[in-house]
Amino acid sequence: MAHVELAEDPVAAPPVRRAVAGRTDAPTARATAIIPARGGSQGLRGKNVAHVGGVPLVERAVRAALAAARIGRVVVTTDDEAIAGAARAAGAEIVVRPAELATSTATSESAVLHALETIGELGTPSSGAGAPLDELSEIDASSAITVFIQATSPFIDPADLDTAIATVAGGERDVVFSATPTHVFLWRDDVGEGSAVGVNHDAAHRPRRQDREPEYAETGAFYVMRTAGFVEARHRFFGRVGVQRVRTGYAIEIDDADDLAHANALAREIDAAPRHPSPLIDVDAVVTDFDGVHTDDTVMVDQLGRESVRVSRSDGHGVARLRAAGIPMLILSAEENPVVGRRAEKLGVECAQGVAEKGAVLRGWAAARGIRLDRIAYLGNDHGDLPALAEVGWPTAVADAVPAVLDAARHVLERPGGHGAVRELADLVLAARAAAATATAEADLISPETARDPTGART
Repeated sequence: MAHVELAEDPVAAPPVRRAVAGRTDAPTARATAIIPARGGSQGLRGKNVAHVGGVPLVERAVRAALAAARIGRVVVTTDDEAIAGAARAAGAEIVVRPAELATSTATSESAVLHALETIGELGTPSSGAGAPLDELSEIDASSAITVFIQATSPFIDPADLDTAIATVAGGERDVVFSATPTHVFLWRDDVGEGSAVGVNHDAAHRPRRQDREPEYAETGAFYVMRTAGFVEARHRFFGRVGVQRVRTGYAIEIDDADDLAHANALAREIDAAPRHPSPLIDVDAVVTDFDGVHTDDTVMVDQLGRESVRVSRSDGHGVARLRAAGIPMLILSAEENPVVGRRAEKLGVECAQGVAEKGAVLRGWAAARGIRLDRIAYLGNDHGDLPALAEVGWPTAVADAVPAVLDAARHVLERPGGHGAVRELADLVLAARAAAATATAEADLISPETARDPTGART
């Protein structure tokens, strides 16, 4: 039986005026995004929750859809609990994908159709596999838009989604898909002919690039479709098809480990671009390494062989502010030198040192305090931090971290270790707390339960 799980704290969408029959009001049309993400993957195990820039692929897809102004609902259909958990935490609704629609031979279209039916976008959900889809109403037929998004494309720009939706909503096209222009000469090795042959060109005629019209390479990132047409065709391409040009540098689709490595290398530059401002890191706890995070990863040794390290007073102020806000903090270090514990004691935070496997210790610490791992920020700098970074919702790196940690990080700080990096992270965490408090206060002011009439009585 189909199952729908709503996001725990869905964001209320602004009111949307329904379009009259036969016409779609492009400025107000809002679409439903469906992201199919099955657990099995033949090319790369756990592909849909593989991390790019420290963020699971499915979460990146959800975040892109939620950031699009013209998308009013984001749904992930999956058969996998890990994928569902990551998508749910990112703010998506979850549809449980039936086993028969989650095989390696099942089409993505079948999963999208099932999800649309299950969430009621096609009318009353049908009972049982193979039941006919309900007919869309005349009004829905003119206004409903489905955005099919693939989680394996990590760099989807919400502005591209909005532009493609506007094209379909305005009646210019029935389908718009993401693509990049190309002037590449394609060849096919024809064994039967005993020679390679040109596919999109005459090998005897080589026009200059500027003399050729561009062709378009489908990126696989997204397909925006009139829902009624999609239901009728049961395929992503039908009617009048249009192209949404996307940046060639962002057009990567992850199928194997090499693609994943390439995406992580790109993420450092793309995620740091101006369209991605410094995030508000909304977490319930902060965990950090010590050497290379609280310190600059150097050690001073005197003539007697005694070691000492240099720390930042700015970091100390940041930790004090976290404590004042009631945010738990742990220093998790492989170093056995007593200086680690002494510094933690001075800061007034918990400390676990001499730790060989940071991921396991972090899991135990979080479980003992009832803190969800996806609600923790971990700040690291070196290879020993990778297991802990992989466990948390906000893996974070200091500016001078090793490349592997930079690749694993969801956010890279501007400051290096020992020079205010901990303070920078604390400021981002506290800014998120302040923003949430402001939003709650504003919601309370306009809530019907708290509204009063001019006499002071509750209305």
